[in-house]
Amino acid sequence: MADDGRDESVLIGRRAELAALTAALDRAAAGTAATVLVSGDAGVGKTHLVSTLARVVRDRGGTVLVGQCAELGESMPYLPLVDALWRAARDPRQGEAVRAALASRPVLERLLPDGDGHSGDASELGQQQLFGATLGLVGELGRTGPVLLVLEDLHWADRSTRHLLTFLSRVLQRERVCLVGTYRSDDLHRRHPLRPVVAELLRLPDVSAVEVRPFAPDETAAFLTALSSGQALPPDVAERVHARSEGNPFYAAELYAAARTGEELPAGLADLLLARVERLGDNAQRVVRVAAVAGRRVGDELVRRVSGLDEAEVGAALREIVSHRLLVPDGADGYIFRHALLREAVYADLLPGERTRLHAAFAALLGGDSGSAAELAYHSLAAHDLPVAFAASVRAGREAERVGAPAEALEHYDRALSLWDAVPDPETAAGTDRVRLALAAVRACGRSGEARRAVSRLRRLLETAEPADRRLGVLLRENLAYYLGDLDMDIESADTAREAVDMLPADPPTPERAAALATYVRTLLVRVHNNPGYRRHDEELPALAEEAIAAARATGAADAEASALVSLGLYREERETRLRAQDLFAQARDLAVRAGNYQVALRAAFHHARARFDRGDLAGAAEAAEEAVRFTFDNGLGWSSYGAALRCLRYLIHYTAGEWAHAARLAADFGIRVTRPAEAQVSAYALFLEVAQGDDTAAERMRWLEPLWGEDELLTYISRGLAAERALWDGDPAAALDHVAAVLDDMRPADAAGIRIAATGLWAHADLGSRCDAADELLSLARTAASTTLDGGPRAWLGLEGRAWLARAEAEHARARGANDPELWRRTVTAFEYGTPGGGFVYEVARSRWRLAEALVEHGARDEAAAEWRSAVAVAERLGARPLRKALADLGTRARLAAASPAAASGPLATLTAREREVLRLVAEGRNNRQIAETLFISPKTASVHVSNILAKLDVTSRTQAAALAHREGLLTP
Repeated sequence: MADDGRDESVLIGRRAELAALTAALDRAAAGTAATVLVSGDAGVGKTHLVSTLARVVRDRGGTVLVGQCAELGESMPYLPLVDALWRAARDPRQGEAVRAALASRPVLERLLPDGDGHSGDASELGQQQLFGATLGLVGELGRTGPVLLVLEDLHWADRSTRHLLTFLSRVLQRERVCLVGTYRSDDLHRRHPLRPVVAELLRLPDVSAVEVRPFAPDETAAFLTALSSGQALPPDVAERVHARSEGNPFYAAELYAAARTGEELPAGLADLLLARVERLGDNAQRVVRVAAVAGRRVGDELVRRVSGLDEAEVGAALREIVSHRLLVPDGADGYIFRHALLREAVYADLLPGERTRLHAAFAALLGGDSGSAAELAYHSLAAHDLPVAFAASVRAGREAERVGAPAEALEHYDRALSLWDAVPDPETAAGTDRVRLALAAVRACGRSGEARRAVSRLRRLLETAEPADRRLGVLLRENLAYYLGDLDMDIESADTAREAVDMLPADPPTPERAAALATYVRTLLVRVHNNPGYRRHDEELPALAEEAIAAARATGAADAEASALVSLGLYREERETRLRAQDLFAQARDLAVRAGNYQVALRAAFHHARARFDRGDLAGAAEAAEEAVRFTFDNGLGWSSYGAALRCLRYLIHYTAGEWAHAARLAADFGIRVTRPAEAQVSAYALFLEVAQGDDTAAERMRWLEPLWGEDELLTYISRGLAAERALWDGDPAAALDHVAAVLDDMRPADAAGIRIAATGLWAHADLGSRCDAADELLSLARTAASTTLDGGPRAWLGLEGRAWLARAEAEHARARGANDPELWRRTVTAFEYGTPGGGFVYEVARSRWRLAEALVEHGARDEAAAEWRSAVAVAERLGARPLRKALADLGTRARLAAASPAAASGPLATLTAREREVLRLVAEGRNNRQIAETLFISPKTASVHVSNILAKLDVTSRTQAAALAHREGLLTP
């Protein structure tokens, strides 16, 4: 926790450890975030090592944020983050910048001791908001210099802090941030909650470990010399201290201090530390005991009031303690133990009654609404004051929910529930009944990612709830349906939601029934998506959605109304040709924002932008996506599920519109070295641009994504679909078909997204010239997906991109069958233009013109082919689409659509014409006259004449000799 008494500027040994930390800092300063986990036994010098790194950062003009966990169980959420921000905000060297960054992030500002901890409401997205705000804060501070964020003593970390550590370690990419966590390796027993977190983090590419080992004998001697102000010690003293301390610096310092006073060295560390305390006066010993019970930090006023000493006595006692280096000042009015081991030893030495009385004194001072409810609950429980502990636990749970710490909220609620029967009038103290408090615990459980546990608890609650309280029954079942859906238990989720709806009459309308209806409609949509052929909803889903909307409006349940509007829009948009679904989604978004339900608001915002995109309104879609992404970041939700989806959609819109420079800037934030499906989904989107531009980064990204193929349907769809395109550009249609088959095996037959994959497969079949049934099957699949909804009904509306891919599939199928039809390719060009010549899906228009030009050449329309070819070349060059540009160059050369670019006229090949050089290159590749003719769009007879002329000009007698000469002259070199 604190230093061991030596000069802070002196670091004994630890060169390799400091070098590893400094290297991580250098990477962060250069724009590649790094995380380092520093481990070692208690007292081995982890804090001193990290403090040395902090001085390096300050010397470089960077920002240092250091926070410590405390041994208070898991009751204080985000304690090291709060500590780090509070200290930094009061630091005169960096406080102004930190306070400015906090001011724009109220979700963080209200965590601080002087913040409004009671503002805000519990939210499904509360933790994601806090995580996003933390990421944004360190990113903002990193714009002016490197940021070092240190979370100390993670072996005591609360669960929310462990989640925050994992989140930051995964998502920090280009921020100039070095994240360092320290923990005691000797405390990490097999069941310790930090143990699996460390194991998970060390598998991440940007996370490294530094182990701080005990001193070697010579290092212990150097350490003791530093403690004695540079005076050399007798060798036997250093040897004896090293042997007794086993190289632990803290223990060595304490042993040396005892030896200098002539005392006999105690057998154990605790005895050694207590001997230091016993040398203090009575008042000073009393203050030390008070500080040990206080826990993480104690202030002047608390010490005075709990110890019972007057101001002068407390001041004198504190001066004595500080002079003995047992406590060290922390800020203007507080103190912490020099090392956690000191506090542990003093606390363990307290008599049971003494410990209880001191906890009771702290609880009395923390009582009321002004103190921390979590600390009040901690001290009250330790003092055996169960009524106060109960009420404080309920309040602490609500406070934890408001600051986005559902795991700690669950712990507090569970403690309150365990005390329910032990306190008088618990309903009055809690402000609610037992079932609803248990429901609050269930929601905290679900928000902390434990949906299965939430389901189990809800089922038990249903068994114990009063059957006559039907509104409560509806509430429980609606929540159960929600969490069952999270577990992909679609049928039971829908049945449970239906049961909730049926428990209350439609008249009079109630908010509980409106919410149940909205949940039921959403579960039906999911059931349709996951169970093709389920048709029951056709008759009831639209009516149920309208009923939910009406009930929600009548009862003021705006979030239920918004949810039902989104579901109704999703249901109707593929079944009604004239529906402006985007208007429904915009209405739902605005309702949900006003209601403060950001989960529904983000769902609606995503579909609002997506619907405009599907209708070819690229400018409107870009505006909607930009507004939605800005909303997510303003509210700390950039890394929520819909926040990430919106960023990917924004990128895709600019990619489609041909604004590739903008798209590339957005894709720069899509990490490459990913290890989980959620992160891999975001990463995979970057492949659209990388494959189209022939960027070598695609290969590295594919290597990271490949191990996750099959774990997530969307990830497989994007990454393997684009792997197929990459294989086709590389001339490997067989590999492309393998990818296509893998994607389609993972998709439902009527999924409209499969049209693009089918078209890619048909491209491969056409390149192979395979006139086989497999090509017919792919076209059939594309046609079925274009005309049929997932539930088997008729699809009345298909997005413009979907229609264009269907046109591409038809044209590629004809090419595969040997009938490369220009008219089919004209339709494809038109379809990808989205009704705006020169606009639409710019890259795919150019790709389609490439094939159109090829088909026109085959049909003898050379002038029209040249025009299409030139248009495609211009777009490919502007976009930097190298694979397409290369294919166009090859077509232009073979079909003589533009002036050839012969090599310099020198050497044995100088006498050949441009066309003869093309023919010689194909001869060298082993092509016969018929194959040469097909490649260059000439007759076999003309090819034969060219070969004869080449042999004569080169003065060779065979094709083999001509080929050998072509190789020697580098004609085949790209």
